[in-house]
Amino acid sequence: MDNYSNKSTLAEIAARFDQNVELYSNLETGQPTAIDASYSMELVVDSILAHSPDVKTVLDIGCGAGNYTLRLLSKKKPLDCTLLDLSGPMLARAKERITRVNDGQNQFVQDDIRTAQLPEGSYCTIMAAAVLHHLRDDRDWEMVFSKLYRLLKPGGSLWISDFIAQETPAIQRLIFQERYGKHLVDLKGETYRDTVFGYIEKEDSPRTLNYQLKLLEKMGFRYMEILHKNLCFAAFGAIK
Repeated sequence: MDNYSNKSTLAEIAARFDQNVELYSNLETGQPTAIDASYSMELVVDSILAHSPDVKTVLDIGCGAGNYTLRLLSKKKPLDCTLLDLSGPMLARAKERITRVNDGQNQFVQDDIRTAQLPEGSYCTIMAAAVLHHLRDDRDWEMVFSKLYRLLKPGGSLWISDFIAQETPAIQRLIFQERYGKHLVDLKGETYRDTVFGYIEKEDSPRTLNYQLKLLEKMGFRYMEILHKNLCFAAFGAIK
């Protein structure tokens, strides 16, 4: 059994993001350390609209500064949007940006998805970008995926864009340490790579794409869609 006792607490994770609001507020780059972040965001938004052209209610968990919701609103509005994040400063920036462009109902919730009080069967779509890799043991993952299923309306869709692990140690070393490590070095040098690897080791506990797809099916989702995978990042979805 994996030991997560040395991993960051929720308060520690929130504190790091509290200090990086500007870094994560760029709509063009999105997550600065993620590969194909902007492309994955476009795929998620376009998939939402392809599946639900009349989408009305949106839940954005781990919303950060609101990039995904803003991108969706650039193509479809007004919407009734609920944005949830652990970080107060991130949520404040999201509120500032979203209320400026959306005439629908806007709700901003500072909480953990595991404990947040949200109405079941209420959302046409849920977006989860670069957040679920902070979940820890199997109970955490099952609890959250089950909750997301219950929050959706019948026929609603869940879309995830996230950092993932590989199935086997050899391929994990190839994809993460070697290939992703080279990407980070090419981006900003070895010190930057070491910094990113350091907080990944401290904060993150990603699961494989296969693990998550199987869990989505177990929770009751009818269809799973893999939109994109590049090294240790993937965008995928599921329909209730």
